[in-house]
Amino acid sequence: MSQSLSIWLLILLALVAANLPFVNQRLLSVFRLPGGHKSLGWRLGELIVLYFIVGGVGMWMEQRAGQLAPQGWEFFAVTGTLFVTLAFPGFVYRYLVMRGR
Repeated sequence: MSQSLSIWLLILLALVAANLPFVNQRLLSVFRLPGGHKSLGWRLGELIVLYFIVGGVGMWMEQRAGQLAPQGWEFFAVTGTLFVTLAFPGFVYRYLVMRGR
């Protein structure tokens, strides 16, 4: 797999993972919660877990392509902000569009 293709696949994975907490009522799309309703706190916690899962996939892809580059706090601040930005469509759908229904 070319490096360009792997980068685009990782971005697509991040887009899907960032919106996943907002499109269903299950925890990590697998576990049913008691009461059947997932609050914003659960969704944000799930968003953090999915951020680290996507980051792990990215590290794995980087390791397969060559040597892992050392990352500082700036890297995690930028990628975390990007992940939250990618989650915006799901947030809008869940809390603004679905509110009237």
